Amino acid sequence: MRFEGTSNYVATEDLKVAVNAAVLLRRPLLVKGEPGTGKTVLAHEIAQAVGAPLIEWNVKSTTKAQQGLYEYDAVARLRDGQLGDERVHDIRNYIKRGKLWEAFTSPQLPVLLIDEIDKADIEFPNDLLQELDRMSFDVYETQERVTAAERPIVVITSNNEKELPDAFLRRCFFHYIKFPDRDTMQKIIDVHFPGIQRLLIAKAMDVFYEVRDVPGLKKKPSTSELLDWLKLLLNEDMPLDVLQNRDPTKAIPPLHGALLKNEQDIMLFERLAFMARRNG
Repeated sequence: MRFEGTSNYVATEDLKVAVNAAVLLRRPLLVKGEPGTGKTVLAHEIAQAVGAPLIEWNVKSTTKAQQGLYEYDAVARLRDGQLGDERVHDIRNYIKRGKLWEAFTSPQLPVLLIDEIDKADIEFPNDLLQELDRMSFDVYETQERVTAAERPIVVITSNNEKELPDAFLRRCFFHYIKFPDRDTMQKIIDVHFPGIQRLLIAKAMDVFYEVRDVPGLKKKPSTSELLDWLKLLLNEDMPLDVLQNRDPTKAIPPLHGALLKNEQDIMLFERLAFMARRNG
């Protein structure tokens, strides 16, 4: 079972090494990187490449680790008891399985995606240490133990919003997805836009990397935003000379809403355009 990328996902050599090492060791693969660099999509592509079902656990700020194991609905049981429902005699009717439970009991070896783990409370990773290490947990209401027959392939993503505990990091295989260089970006664009005009790509990437290199930018545009921008340029049938002969006194690129996502960055480019006009 080796991951070599897919027809829809361009994986660098170091990313392939990280995925295959995590699969071999059966340790969770912790993937960090800028938003939009393909961390979440990676889990989908690993599942596709190895022919495994994908189980997704999308973490939110309110998510608790216990929800990944199971949830016991005591309120529903109390209500059913008051109504005389026969279901009340079996406590299992009020236990909702979480994503880890699904992964541990899946009939086929799955890929478990724990997406954006850093969104949750700082204690969230610590609360999963034992379960991810032992691949088992206890259901106290039914006095049973759920154990994985085979350790699932676990992919955990993080946007670096919070520092993760050292004890958690020790149990993971870590990989940071670096922002693609021009050669890698060219391959990514070729996957999404086969047959696109090479000169258009070259000029669009010139503008894109110039935008990323502007000092003081609050949010640098990502790979996914470049792909959106290219799609808009093609859809609007934007003349090539708009990119080729850009006026430096108009620093904001055309259709900039696909690349710049906050007013501070737009104002920064407007100031740059003003300074270029004054100096010109």
